[in-house]
Amino acid sequence: MSLGEAIARLPYASAPFEPGHVWLAGAGPGGLGCLTLDVVAALGQADVVIYDALVDQDVLQVAVQAEHFFVGKRAGKPSTPQEEINRLMIEHARAGRRVLRLKGGDPNTFGRGGEEALALAKAGIPFRFLPGITSAVGALAGAGIPVTLRGVNKAVILATGHAAGTSDDLDWAALAKTGQPLVIYMGMRNLDRIADALMEGGLSGTTPAAILMSATTTDERVLTGTLSEIAEKARAEGFGAPALIVVGEIVRMRETLRQLQQEGTLIP
Repeated sequence: MSLGEAIARLPYASAPFEPGHVWLAGAGPGGLGCLTLDVVAALGQADVVIYDALVDQDVLQVAVQAEHFFVGKRAGKPSTPQEEINRLMIEHARAGRRVLRLKGGDPNTFGRGGEEALALAKAGIPFRFLPGITSAVGALAGAGIPVTLRGVNKAVILATGHAAGTSDDLDWAALAKTGQPLVIYMGMRNLDRIADALMEGGLSGTTPAAILMSATTTDERVLTGTLSEIAEKARAEGFGAPALIVVGEIVRMRETLRQLQQEGTLIP
């Protein structure tokens, strides 16, 4: 059965994308398989797609009828100011166009979805959130790392590392003391500083850690090690942003599962 035939069997009907509305949508962590039906349907109806750097170019082929605007942000590189992104959404919506604001992952998980919704609401623009598979879930699944595991963790902490070492930094020592796994977004540039802060906060240098780069795509790369060595290993192996950093005992399960599969203990 083809994908189209399988989808046709679902009792699914997309909501109408009304002119003058903005939908804030998540494209998932990168792989096309992580797109939701709602997002695919929105791409097919949109007049304008305003998209980020983490959105796969192949996704835009669904929206051939739409005008595309790239507004990606990259640390240390020229980026579109948030005010300009807000202006674009509002301008095109007021012109009666269907505006799809497309982000990697989920729009409301370190995606500024709430900020953009607030700007739209203040401007009197109707909007809707279309959730996406957040990178913390999709990337870990693709790498064979369970987000939660009975007997290992009772919570998982999602954190951003872009402000490490500044006055706006997180209390990494407090996070370390929870003993729960951390999934760190936007932390590659500050990985040394973050690892040191976590160890100063009480985490052992032997705590398992991983870096997930280009997750869920054909270019996916996974690096594992310990907290004390992961930054050095990342430099040696050429790992860089954008990537997720995972710290905690859940990382250890990746190797356990891989070994069992290689031994034929599990069904391939």
